Amino acid sequence: MSSKNDYRTRFGTLTGVSASLIACVLLLAACSDRSKKDEADATPEAVVRTVERRAEPLATEQPGRLAAFRSADVRARAGGVVIERKYQEGQKVAKGDVLFRIDPQPLSAALDAARGALAKAQAEHDSARDKIERYRGLLEERAISAREDAESRAAEARARAEVLAARAEVRKAELNLGYTSVVSPIAGRVRRAEVTEGALVGLDSATLLTRVEQIDPIYVNFSQPAAEVYAMTRDLRTGKLQHGNEASAPQVHVTLPDGREYTLPGKLLFTDLAVDPGTDTIAMRALLPNPDGVLLPGAFVQVRMQGAVNPNIVRVPRESLTRTTDGAIVRVVDAQGKVHDTKVHAEAIDGRDWLVTDGLKGGEKVIVQNVAQFSDGMQVKIKADATDAAGAAAKSATVVTAADAKPQDNTAPVAPARAGPASKAETQ
Repeated sequence: MSSKNDYRTRFGTLTGVSASLIACVLLLAACSDRSKKDEADATPEAVVRTVERRAEPLATEQPGRLAAFRSADVRARAGGVVIERKYQEGQKVAKGDVLFRIDPQPLSAALDAARGALAKAQAEHDSARDKIERYRGLLEERAISAREDAESRAAEARARAEVLAARAEVRKAELNLGYTSVVSPIAGRVRRAEVTEGALVGLDSATLLTRVEQIDPIYVNFSQPAAEVYAMTRDLRTGKLQHGNEASAPQVHVTLPDGREYTLPGKLLFTDLAVDPGTDTIAMRALLPNPDGVLLPGAFVQVRMQGAVNPNIVRVPRESLTRTTDGAIVRVVDAQGKVHDTKVHAEAIDGRDWLVTDGLKGGEKVIVQNVAQFSDGMQVKIKADATDAAGAAAKSATVVTAADAKPQDNTAPVAPARAGPASKAETQ
């Protein structure tokens, strides 16, 4: 009987110990699961964007100055007093429109005097010619000497020359009288008058009266550093860059002094064949349409000219790129969720994006928010950028790989990137 009770006591004790062990195991398992969950919850979340490689036209941006397509100084070609101004300052005029009138009376009198001198010279010439005719018969009859005949012929030649000189004076007087009506040499817009009615003009020199300028189309003159031209030429030869649309001249866009971009693009007309030794630049000129007269001669603008096409451009947001003493880096997240600091080469900015030309191949997941919170080797959870999915469909229509990169259609509006380095303000 006592052995039976001992067995029950021992069995009960063992059962209690087993239950305690099982409870401890379950508790440890639960704690382990909770710690793993807490550890998973503690992994930082990184917002990433999948970048793509594209072919994009590069552009240089330089300051430029607008200049009239045609500009003519209207000057007084006849001396006299201005009696009338026949235009409103700033209005459009056609070629040949009368702008000023100079008092014609003195010049009209000079024309009458020249005509009188011509009539006198013609009369003297007629007399000398008649004398030659009469001397011809007398010479044959030996009634006059050969010397007298020669003198008559010389007198006729002098009279004929005087007629020619008198005719030239008449023509000159007619021109001077015609110059009293000052006309526009070209079609365009007339600027302010330099003289008023009553001014004495054109006596000692051809007095400037006003200017006429044609500003539709309009020139923009600018210069590009020779170093940039040499670098682009080198990259084109090595294949790093590709030519744009060779069928037409490079497109040119200008930004107005108030910061707005002019909507109508122009085309490059001229590139100088020499480097300016004073500025180490190459002069260029482009032609822009200006139907509404928005662009005015003499104004400074920013000129952005499309050049070659870079087939290996990767766009990353400005906030994704960090500059250090060793260069520029972006933080890329691999498939296992580990962060890697990737060195890149980016010197140009277009809008809100850095244009990376080396270091990224496309397809990488780049951290685009709170980049400073992450470091190389950190484990993160990937969260797609909200704009990544939305812009994927739109970008798919314009993505061009390096294998099939083709020139862009210059007739469509573009936002070209700069080939030169970004300004100090943009890199901060």
